[in-house]
Amino acid sequence: MQLQLQTWQEVETYLQTSRSVIIPIGSTEQHGPVGLIGTDAICAEVIARGVGEATGALVAPTIAVGMAQHHLGFAGSMTLRPSTLIAVLRDMVDSFVKHGFDRFYFINGHGGNVATVAAAFSEIYAARSLAAPANAAPIKCRLKNWWQNSEVHEIARELYGEAEGSHATPSEVAVTQFAYPEAIKSAPLDPPVAPRGDFADAADYRRKFPDGRIGSNPGLASPEAGRRLYEAAVAAIAGDYQKWVAA
Repeated sequence: MQLQLQTWQEVETYLQTSRSVIIPIGSTEQHGPVGLIGTDAICAEVIARGVGEATGALVAPTIAVGMAQHHLGFAGSMTLRPSTLIAVLRDMVDSFVKHGFDRFYFINGHGGNVATVAAAFSEIYAARSLAAPANAAPIKCRLKNWWQNSEVHEIARELYGEAEGSHATPSEVAVTQFAYPEAIKSAPLDPPVAPRGDFADAADYRRKFPDGRIGSNPGLASPEAGRRLYEAAVAAIAGDYQKWVAA
């Protein structure tokens, strides 16, 4: 149930039985020679829609630009400052709260968002504690990385082993290939498995990882694997969402 495809009357009807909303959040950043720039947003969006279909939950529009300053050495990458992303998340949650929502389940597609989203939750809770009436209904926020469950881990380990890496992974590329098979890319990968390591700013990242990958071989991705990963993620996250909402 996508928010942007509903009328306001349909949202009011939804609120009669549920005050929870799923919010996909990703990033717009390079994903190596064969990964789409929209990979993180695409993964979060398609999996969130799947979870919405499985649970009957309302799914908000995707937050497609995240905290990705370290990717700015590659053309097409975009970022929000941490303070900007925090402000965006606060305004979104405040907008939903005004209409009666009180549970906010974020499905995340980008590891670089995690610290900033956690800070946003702290700001949201602090504002609520300082300004809301004592008898106001509590609100709760949860962040769930789509890849962070045993079901997805097991498939990735089976298919890719150490070649999964940490950025431009075959798992995330496979999910985008499943979602958009017409946009599959191919390019030589040298070496097949990229080097590993840490980084600081955008220049440091580009210097250490010149083709954008970290520890991965996205050439191993396939739409068939993407379907398996998508179905595993949807099942695991749908279960987590339902338990969290009911708690």
